Amino acid sequence: MKGIQESSSLLTFIMFLLFFTMIGFLHGEELGTLSSFKASINDPLNHLSNWNSNNNLCDWHGITCDSMSHVHAIELSSKNISGKLSSSSTFHLPFISRIDLSNNRFSGEIPHDMFFNSSFQYLNLSNNNFTGQIPSGRSISKLETLDLSNNMLSGRIPDTIGSFSSLRYLDLGGNVLVGEIPISITNLKSLEYLTLASNHLVGPIPPQLGQMKSLKWIYFGYNNLSGKIPTEIGFLTSLNHLDLVYNNFAGQIPSSIGNLSDLQYLFLYQNKLTGSIPKSVFSLKRLISLDLSDNFLSGEIPELIIQLENLEILHLFSNNFIGKIPTALTSLPNLRVLQLWSNKLSGEIPAELGKHNNLSVLDLSTNSLAGKIPESLCGSGHLFKLILFSNSLEGEIPKSLSDCKSLQRVRLQDNKLSGGLPQGLTQLPLVYFLDISGNNLSGRIDDREWNMPSLQMLNLAKNQFVGDLPSSFAGDKLETLDLSRNRFSGTIPSQFRSLSSLVQLDLSENKLSGEIPEEMSSCKKLVSVDLSHNQLGGSIPASLAQMPVLSELDLSDNHLSGEIPRNLGRVESLVQVNISHNNFHGTLPSTGAFLAIHKSAIEGNDLCGGDTTTGLRPCKKSTNKNPIWGFIVACFIGALMLLAIVAFAIVFIKQQNSLSMKRVENEEGIWEMQIFRAKAITIEDILSSMKEENVISRSKTGVSYKGKCVSSGMQIMVKLINDVNSLPPNSWAQIAQFGKLQHHNIVKLVGICRSKKRAYLVYEHVEGKKLSEILGNLSWERRKKISIGIVKALRFLHSHCSSSILTGDISTDQVIVDDKDVPRLELSTNCFISPAYASPETKDASEIYGFGLILIELLTGRSCRDTGYYGSHESIVEWARYCDSDCHPDTWIDPVIRVHASNDHNEIVEIMTLALHCTATDPTARPTADEVLKTLESALRTSSWLPHLKFSSCVH
Repeated sequence: MKGIQESSSLLTFIMFLLFFTMIGFLHGEELGTLSSFKASINDPLNHLSNWNSNNNLCDWHGITCDSMSHVHAIELSSKNISGKLSSSSTFHLPFISRIDLSNNRFSGEIPHDMFFNSSFQYLNLSNNNFTGQIPSGRSISKLETLDLSNNMLSGRIPDTIGSFSSLRYLDLGGNVLVGEIPISITNLKSLEYLTLASNHLVGPIPPQLGQMKSLKWIYFGYNNLSGKIPTEIGFLTSLNHLDLVYNNFAGQIPSSIGNLSDLQYLFLYQNKLTGSIPKSVFSLKRLISLDLSDNFLSGEIPELIIQLENLEILHLFSNNFIGKIPTALTSLPNLRVLQLWSNKLSGEIPAELGKHNNLSVLDLSTNSLAGKIPESLCGSGHLFKLILFSNSLEGEIPKSLSDCKSLQRVRLQDNKLSGGLPQGLTQLPLVYFLDISGNNLSGRIDDREWNMPSLQMLNLAKNQFVGDLPSSFAGDKLETLDLSRNRFSGTIPSQFRSLSSLVQLDLSENKLSGEIPEEMSSCKKLVSVDLSHNQLGGSIPASLAQMPVLSELDLSDNHLSGEIPRNLGRVESLVQVNISHNNFHGTLPSTGAFLAIHKSAIEGNDLCGGDTTTGLRPCKKSTNKNPIWGFIVACFIGALMLLAIVAFAIVFIKQQNSLSMKRVENEEGIWEMQIFRAKAITIEDILSSMKEENVISRSKTGVSYKGKCVSSGMQIMVKLINDVNSLPPNSWAQIAQFGKLQHHNIVKLVGICRSKKRAYLVYEHVEGKKLSEILGNLSWERRKKISIGIVKALRFLHSHCSSSILTGDISTDQVIVDDKDVPRLELSTNCFISPAYASPETKDASEIYGFGLILIELLTGRSCRDTGYYGSHESIVEWARYCDSDCHPDTWIDPVIRVHASNDHNEIVEIMTLALHCTATDPTARPTADEVLKTLESALRTSSWLPHLKFSSCVH
């Protein structure tokens, strides 16, 4: 008996010894696998600094162990880690059940044996840069969550996806997957969340989808799916969220959708749906947000909508709805956002709209609405966006709007409104955009207090206002002031000098008199000034030449007199002038904007000079017969000529250049040079820069070198253009126009130089780095400052330069950021107009699209170049659209800025809205640079975001 006990004890000891040996072996295997993983990746923020043998494996950062001290989970989300995953990496840990590597910068293909580990329950590789196909693998019976979204995965969805029988959450959105939705996916009977959005999927939705009774969320948006929405979708009675936006679905909305009694969010916008809204939709009493916009739906909006008592957001805009706005809308207590614009609605706005609602956004513009604007619209006290333009609304502006302190954006233009401007409307503290132009409003506006500290844009044009202009608008943020086509009289107030942010001033077609105030030159940001068709007298103030960015000046049809100031022709930014139909006399300046002025812009005066295209008579020489005076005049002229010759010699020696093209010959041949900016640059300076050690960057269009001018010591950047013959014939004339450009956010073009085979663009060198190189390390505050600077450069180029000047498809590689975070846009050979950009409707849209891409990169940290091939910007845009207002910002905000911008999520989401507006598929739907800047600055000032607003709604 004793022997048996001893044998049993020995056996137990041996078993324990084997067990602990196995445990030790497994721990060693886990240690080796994780150490190998660490060695293969880049951890710039040192999150894995304690991954070493001196620390217990279970204490490593991001590692969770089970009760037996085996690695159970790896959670390294949002650590800015990069690198590739090998097939023998973390996926083969024997006891691992949870891996989260989301929101990092992993790249390369996902290991083909990813699904060979049967212990997986949770796998999240989303928001990385993975490429290649989704591994087919074998079934993992325990896998419940698979998230591969927001990468660059390609190919088809593997049929084997249907064998993962335990899946409850599947997200493959935000990739570049192709082909049809595999029918095998409908085998996932336990699936609750299914997202395939923002891919390149085609074909119909499989009717078998109706068998997936556990589904609560379907998101197939931003694909190329087609066909009809299957009626079988009505079998998914657990569905809470149905999103099929931005596809090509046609036909009618199936009435079976009315069976989805748990549905809260129904998004079908941007398809080709026809017919009327099925009555069954109005039985979805739990519906919170309904968006059927941008389709071809017709018929009336029925009063049955009263049944949607939980509705908060209703988007039916851009359809063909007719009839009246249903009165039932006034009874929906939770209604916050109502957008019905661009339909064929008629009748009056319901009298009690807003009284019992919680309205914050109302847009009924571009319909055929008549009657008065209801007094009740701001009943909630939360209305911040009121858009009613392009209707036939009558009567006065409601006095209740004067008490609506929440208002920020008001657009009532192009109606038939009458009466005066309500007193309190000019004292709303948050209004930054007020447009009531194109109505029949009358009365004075100088007899009330103007106290609008947030105001940036004010448009009262095309009304019947009279009296003097207000001396102040009690705010220094006003950028656009349009009071044109009214009956204002009196003088232009000298107090306008306090409008330090003013960019555009239009006072044309009024009855203004007096002189142009000298104080106007204090508005240093003024770009466009239109004072035409008034009764202004006196001369042009010479101080206008001191305005650094003045680009457009229209003084036509006034009573101005005297000579045109000589220095006005030397304003480099000035490109368009109209002084016609005044009483000017003397010589027309032969420089700057007057050099090639059209005769229609100077006719109706007594001017002389100019070239043959102006039609002006030659200026006569003096014929004074008094010998003494003649002698004095001759001496005076002689002295002037001598001074001019001396000055010219000094300038010539200092600059060694003129604005005309020069021919220079050296041992390499004959070169044509044109140098701007009063810089002394020689062909030797340029050619000596062409060394490999001086290379700054390489691109498809050429190589950029850093150089130095020997005589002046000025640092330059020389860009080599390899194929001169590839440029359009008129390119050099257009490039020469860039020599006149001067803006704080544009790299200055110093000169051009070309031969028959090669050409160089010479820029002033800016000490800094490309935005693409530093983007990953920028704080949110720095990114905001940079985005403002870039769009200011675009606005200058679009609004204040010749129509032939374009910037091309801008990118983060073309933006140089200095040590003070000032961005400068670098203009290169792809910036010059070609036939493809000739359309006036789209000539600026390319740059706006590029800026939208830059915004997406600034917000998300992802690069357009991650797509793997030039020009594939569409995928990143689709990915960004996929991350719409129903996604939490944490899923797409760059991890580098997420923590530090945690209080600015609303601000970030609103800027993403702007980015997607800029990257609209239709070029004519994109905003102008001026609109982008206003929206961007407004978003950075006040982030009044509503979480469920769809992106495209920002267009108004």
